[in-house]
Amino acid sequence: MPCVAQFVVVLDVTIVATVLPAIGADLGVSGGRLAAVVTAYTVAMAGLLVLGGRVADVRGAARTFRWALAGFAVASVGCALAGSSTVLIVARVLQGVAAALLSPAALAVVQDLTRTDTAARRRALGWWTAAAAGGGASGWVLGGVLLELAGWRWVFAINAPIGVLAVLVAARVLPPGRSPRTAGRALDAPGAALVTVAIAAAVLGLSVVAERPSGWAGWTMLVGAALLLVVFVRHERRTAGPLLPGHLVAQRGVRGGNLTAVALTACTSPAMLTVVWYVQEQLRLAPARASLLFPAFNVAVVAGALAGPRLLPRLGTRTLLLTGFAAVTAGTVLLLTLPDRGLPLATLLGSFALMGGGLGVASLASTAAGTTDVAADDQGVAAGLLASSAQLGTAAGVAVVTPLVVGAATGGYRLGFLAATVVAVAGVAASVIVPGKRVGEVSDAARRRDPRAGAPSAPSCAPRSAAERRR
Repeated sequence: MPCVAQFVVVLDVTIVATVLPAIGADLGVSGGRLAAVVTAYTVAMAGLLVLGGRVADVRGAARTFRWALAGFAVASVGCALAGSSTVLIVARVLQGVAAALLSPAALAVVQDLTRTDTAARRRALGWWTAAAAGGGASGWVLGGVLLELAGWRWVFAINAPIGVLAVLVAARVLPPGRSPRTAGRALDAPGAALVTVAIAAAVLGLSVVAERPSGWAGWTMLVGAALLLVVFVRHERRTAGPLLPGHLVAQRGVRGGNLTAVALTACTSPAMLTVVWYVQEQLRLAPARASLLFPAFNVAVVAGALAGPRLLPRLGTRTLLLTGFAAVTAGTVLLLTLPDRGLPLATLLGSFALMGGGLGVASLASTAAGTTDVAADDQGVAAGLLASSAQLGTAAGVAVVTPLVVGAATGGYRLGFLAATVVAVAGVAASVIVPGKRVGEVSDAARRRDPRAGAPSAPSCAPRSAAERRR
């Protein structure tokens, strides 16, 4: 069920993008108001992911998962029944809120169910990554099919039966209740408000900058987001019950996992966007014909994600990250050789195989680094932080690359591929932060923080050793 939920959360970004023209024609909207149908969802989700993760920790991952599923289904029905663009955008915001609760809760459930079985946890993370890739890939296909057979409203309505079925199954198979460690913990409301507005402003600002690099609105949002993050950090250091605990951010795995998550989406998303521009604008391929190329990339991502669980115990998290980023870098370098004319099918498919496979294994390793050694009562916020980092990476990469590609003359696509290559190399450097140990057992530090991990240990209030603090 958690993987199904992640599939649907990611699906609702791409599947809606494919039917925007039909929505605009039916509701009589265009331009920025039509684009808001997509951005309302992504901004709301990105801004609330960290808060959603902490809600899962405090209220219980399984309980949050069930309520978020139900909320997502109800909001989807609201989208399907919308009679105006205003109602649709409001319903999309509510969808984004539910998705921000659902995604980190689902990953926390996966981690909780497999905490004492390392092999099962690796397989679950592999399927989790594959589900996200499959959701993104399926949107481009399912959107067109549903639009052709039933109309754009069924793009939203289809979520309702899926959500109801998932809630019923989750009620039977997922454990109820909350962790005894978090039952009495309160949410950090001021911290939640600060980080939510800051991340939402950053994502929205980056999107505006990508569309209008010379405008002042986007840059103003980014400056405001940076100031809010500074205030948030100061608040978190002073509050007794922070939204983002200091010991969590201090872990090398969490820092490395989030930095690599940013780098992965910041290099692959703009690289694929530039490929779309290249085949449609440079090579003048019809969109229908050009779209036949891109499933190869998504198949490679799924294959890499499913191969990752077998590679992770052999290579270790850091080495698998380095391997994935090396493949992504090789793929973007290969894209730099694309000619101005002709259809270089072998080069495109070879690059897709390298980038997709590298993204699949590196995403798995990044998720493992950011969540494996995290205590049970911090799993939700760790998952939300990872998902938020990935959203910021995508927004930043697209914001930087779009003006480079669109504003350049013939051959400007190479600037996009060069920028993606630079970010991929930065991801290699970020991978070094991740601890080099192999994933075989829950670490001693995590066992001490999580009494359910199955090993006798000192009480959680005992001071940590110097070795644990370094780890």
